[in-house]
Amino acid sequence: MPAAAARGTIWAMSAVFRVARNPEPDSTLPFLLSVPVEGAPLLLKAKSPWPRTAKVYCHRASEWPDDAELIEEVAVRVCRRRGRAVDLVLDRGRENRSQFVFATIRGRGGGPGREAIFWQTARTAAGARPGVRIPSRRASGLTGMTVLVDTRERYGYRFATQQVSVERRALPAGDYAVACDGELVAAVERKSVADLARSLVDGSLGFAMAELAALPNAAVVVDGAYAQLFRLEHVTPGFVADLVARLAVRYPSVPVVFAGTRKLAEEWTYRFLGAALAEARGEALHGDPTEPRASS
Repeated sequence: MPAAAARGTIWAMSAVFRVARNPEPDSTLPFLLSVPVEGAPLLLKAKSPWPRTAKVYCHRASEWPDDAELIEEVAVRVCRRRGRAVDLVLDRGRENRSQFVFATIRGRGGGPGREAIFWQTARTAAGARPGVRIPSRRASGLTGMTVLVDTRERYGYRFATQQVSVERRALPAGDYAVACDGELVAAVERKSVADLARSLVDGSLGFAMAELAALPNAAVVVDGAYAQLFRLEHVTPGFVADLVARLAVRYPSVPVVFAGTRKLAEEWTYRFLGAALAEARGEALHGDPTEPRASS
C-alpha cells in the first residue's frame, strides 16, 4: 500500500465531485452532491451548490437519480476523512477547499439526537459565531472527566487547577490517558527536554511511540521549548533535532509538542485528552461552531 494511503483515505485526481439539481420538486434541499470518500460516493442533498456566504445544511441521499441534471463535475485533489469531518479539495483555482462536518443535534427534553451534516469553508466557519466567548474553562465542555495517570509516573502533573479527577493506573502506553466505555481513547507521554534527548539517543522513545501509535489518539508533550534542543551539552548541535524529525516522519499520528513550560505542557495535556474524550463520546465540542446544538 502506498505511504499516502496508509495515513488516510486520499483519492487521486481521477475521482470527481459532482453537483446536480435534485429532481424532487418539493424538496427544501434542491441540490445533490456526490463526494468521493472511502471508495464509494457519499451522496447528499444540499441547500446550496457551494458554501459561499454561510454553512450549507446537508442530508444523506439514498441514491443518485438517473434523471438528475448535472450542474458541475470537478476533479478532486484530496478527499480525506478526519474523525467526524471530511476534507474536500477540488482541482480548481477558486472555491476549491471545503469540509463536511457530521454532528449530532440533541432533541428537546433530552430526546434522542439526530444526524446533521454541515458543509463549510474556512470563511463560513469563521463567521458562524463572531466574537463568541467560551463561558467555561472545562476542556471541550466536559464534566466528569477522569485523567488516568500511569503508576510509574513520578512527580507528574496533578491537574490541580483543572476540573478533573485523577486515577492512578498501570497504562500500556503513555503517562496520562482517558478512557471511554473501558477502552483507552487517548494517551500522552510526558518528557522534559533532558529526558527527551536521553530517550531519543538510547532508542526507547521509538518503542514508546510505536505503542502510542496503536491508540486512537496519542501525543508526546515536552516541558520545554524546541530551541533547547540546540543548547544541550555534550551533544552535536542538531543531532537530537534530527532524531525528533525522524520519529515525526515515522509516526505521523503521534505529534511531539514542545509546550515551552511545565505549566503549559500540563494545560496542553488536559485540553488534548478532553478533546479526544469528547470525540469518543460523540459530544459536540463546547464553543465549537462546527458542532451546532438544538436550542431548548
